[in-house]
Order: sequence, then structure tokens, then C-alpha cells
Amino acid sequence: MSKSSPEERYRRHLALPDFGPSEQQKLRESSVLVVGAGGLGSPLLFYLAAAGLGRIGIVDGDVVAISNLQRQILYTGEDEGQPKAKLAAKRLQQLNPEVKTEVYPFRLSANNARDLLAQYDCIADGSDNFPTRYLVNDACVLLGKPNVYASVFRYEGQVSVFNRLRPDGSRGPNYRDLYPEPPPPESIPNCAEAGVLGTLTGIIGSIQANEVIKLITGIGEPLDARLFLLDSRDMQAQILQLPTTSRHPITKLTDDYGAVSCEISIPEIAFRQMLEWQKNGRTFALLDVRSMRERLSGHLGGLHIPLDQLQRQWEQLDPQKTWVVYCHSGIRSATATQWMLERGFKEVYNLKGGIVQAMRHQKTHP
Repeated sequence: MSKSSPEERYRRHLALPDFGPSEQQKLRESSVLVVGAGGLGSPLLFYLAAAGLGRIGIVDGDVVAISNLQRQILYTGEDEGQPKAKLAAKRLQQLNPEVKTEVYPFRLSANNARDLLAQYDCIADGSDNFPTRYLVNDACVLLGKPNVYASVFRYEGQVSVFNRLRPDGSRGPNYRDLYPEPPPPESIPNCAEAGVLGTLTGIIGSIQANEVIKLITGIGEPLDARLFLLDSRDMQAQILQLPTTSRHPITKLTDDYGAVSCEISIPEIAFRQMLEWQKNGRTFALLDVRSMRERLSGHLGGLHIPLDQLQRQWEQLDPQKTWVVYCHSGIRSATATQWMLERGFKEVYNLKGGIVQAMRHQKTHP
């Protein structure tokens, strides 16, 4: 691989009016957490890495499915069944090795959001569901982080910059100033019913990346207190003015942001319950999705297929059996459980807390 100087890599940036070495350095010294590595996250991540962001975090607990490839350009058909966050980081490193990527292959929750978002300068929300959008918004307000938001629905997309810190020290409006409360779950069509134009995610995700770059470098006017709307059917765009300051202060994260409407609910089983199954003679099979190195350090038995090989070796598994999937802490096994359920496996359970929780149980119940 040929190496190039930063001046050569970013020379088209440096040729722009008002975009000099200091602006490029701001990008290099900044960090962005991207929530969602799907339709919006694909172009967003590509362009942030290409622009020379210093550190990019990727949060996504999903695996690649064939139906994603119509719009999620980070992936190929050979990636089916593999974790999106890990694959996305690999592709970004291939594009720009200077960028540091950090992978979080799990879903954002009220339990982990504050700790995770606190580590980054800017948050870019490319999630595809209302619970995550409200969670990201509320955490950003509590932490004082800007939230570069985008969403798509069928042929329409929207982008805005929430909770921006302005030069006068005031904060811009947040997502709840646009949508105070989530819509009723029964009013939201599922992903398959709603559909989305693949090219639209590329357009909106690129605009979202543009807003992140503007926010970091200070070039231009970000979409603060403004909502950009695009109807891709007739290419009609408009910008709506939002309240200049927030009318919906956030004081804490709630305990429950609701279920994610477009995702499969993942069944879980505690180690104690699994032991009861064994005692009562219930038939099930174990699947260890950890690496070989972890496997050699100790295991609970069962078949061993590392998560990144599951897509290529899943035919070894009987979809009619009851499966209990485990890993170190329950994160990778949750991804595997979802992947198996999406492919018609009759009954699959994620071992809650993974082998760590199993070992704790064995120590306290010898």
C-alpha cells in the first residue's frame, strides 16, 4: 500500500476557500460517535473517514442481511451474517488508515448510553427507530454533546443539528422540540411495510456527514434550529425553522425507551434456568460463538463456531433443534441469536451474561 502525505490526501480540502490546514487539523483532532452502521451510517462513515476524522466510534449490534445491501453500501453479499460494526471499521481502515476506529457491536441502551457518548466530541445519529433517537437525544442534552440527526422514510429524508453549543454559550433546540414524544407503536409501520429508496439513504447520509464536518471545522452555518427536508420523488427540498432554544429540558434518562419496532426480540435464558432444563431432561444444544483462543481457555461444551464464521458454517446447525448460544458476556451471542432467528431457526436463546455469568453462578453454587 502506497503512503501519501496528509497534504496530498486532503489537497482538495486545502484548495477550498476558508478551508486551510487549521480546519483539517480540527478534523484530525476530533472524535465522532456514529450510532447505526446501516443505510445512513454507510455513507456517513465513509465520508467522515475520507475527510480525516481522527477517531470514529461505531455503535451497531446488528449483522448483515441480504435485504440490507440495497442501501447499505459498506457491505457485500459475502458479509451476510457478520457484525456490521466490525465490518464497517475494517472498510474505513482500508479507506483511510490514519483514522482510528472503535467498535461497539451492541445496541445503545439507557444503561450504556451516557458512558459511551461521553467519550466523543460529536454524536451522529443514523439509527432507524424512535426509541434510539430519543435515547441519543436525551443523553446528548445531559452530556452537552451536539447531535447531528438524520432519518429517512420511504422517499423522504430529514437532517438537523440538535443541542449545538453556540458562540454565545447558549444551546440550540433538541429532538424533543421537534417531536416531543414518540408516536404510538401501533402507528409505526414495520421496516418491510414502509420501505425506503436506497439512493435516498446515500443522499441524506452524505448531508449528515457534511453537517458533522461543518460543525467541527466551523465552516458555514450548520442546521441549528433548522430542519432540512427532502422529497426525493420530485426533488423538492425545504428548510423549516425550529424554536431557537429548547423548550423541552432533559433532566434524566428514563428507565425504558420502549421496544425497537424494526428488530426481532431476542429470547434470553439465565444459566440457572439452563441448568434446570438439563436437570429436567429438556433437550437442547449449545453453541459457542467465541474465538478459538477463548474456547481453549474454557467452555461450557457444545458446538464451536466463531461469530465471524457463522454465516459460512451455519449449515452444520439443525434449525429444528433448541439452541442456547453463548459467548464471553452475551453480546456476540445476542447477535448470533438474532441472525439464527431471522433465518428460520425454530427456537434459539441467548445465554444471558455469557460464560462470565455462568462462572459466577458456579462459584456461588458449587
